[in-house]
Amino acid sequence: MPELPEVETTVRGLTPVLAGRRIARIVANRPDLRRALPVDLGQRMTGARVTGLGRRAKYGLIHTDRGDTMVFHLGMSGRWRVDPTEALTHDHLLIETGEGRTLALNDPRRFGSVDLVPTEALPGWGPFAALGPEPLGDGFDGRHLAAAFKDRIAPAKALLLDQRVVAGLGNIYVCEALHMAGIAPSRAGGRIGAKRLAVLADSVREVLLAAIEAGGSTLRDYARPDGELGYFSKQWRVYSREGEACGGCGGAVHRRAEGGRSTFWCPTCQR
Repeated sequence: MPELPEVETTVRGLTPVLAGRRIARIVANRPDLRRALPVDLGQRMTGARVTGLGRRAKYGLIHTDRGDTMVFHLGMSGRWRVDPTEALTHDHLLIETGEGRTLALNDPRRFGSVDLVPTEALPGWGPFAALGPEPLGDGFDGRHLAAAFKDRIAPAKALLLDQRVVAGLGNIYVCEALHMAGIAPSRAGGRIGAKRLAVLADSVREVLLAAIEAGGSTLRDYARPDGELGYFSKQWRVYSREGEACGGCGGAVHRRAEGGRSTFWCPTCQR
């Protein structure tokens, strides 16, 4: 599933094509993805000028001068294609700009979504209402983690994946950040000291920035809007490296499956 770095990379790839441009036409090739597309999407977006793009957690944001924001989620297999030379079967939504550029939202598994929300209502919009701070923003640091983890018996990994604690983190980057910080995924959050939580917050930020610089991680379907793959998988420290040598100590990377996802860690380095 595309996580925060993949969505951030996508938004950055769409910005030169959309920012400041007027939307000439929107074509919905099907009425729904994971849920129904807004029935008035074409009416409200056609003719609107894009005033900027952004991201909240794992959602991309396309703001317009009509006070509306198109909110998209890439689901399991979604990606935007810029100026495609051919139509693909799963190009479910097309955006054409006044300059003749075309964007195609391709989503083979249709777990993504597109919503249209009044921009001023975004903070209280359902999926955003209970989100924690952005991990790359000023509101996320060791002090925030100390307050969020205080007296918690839940494992550190589960707490970092809780979108109410911090917005946008997913399985890959939590595994990587915990390894960088030397913290076992199973350690109870309330048993981690303030200094180690400060290191963890810095590790989360460092991993995410490195992943964005590399264009994210391509597992299966994900690609950047320009068609390039994400190459952060070349830098994975533990994720998907079961049985391989840990780059920190040389011990073997372990894996366990829980709740439909895999956890990767080094039991020697991470305590």
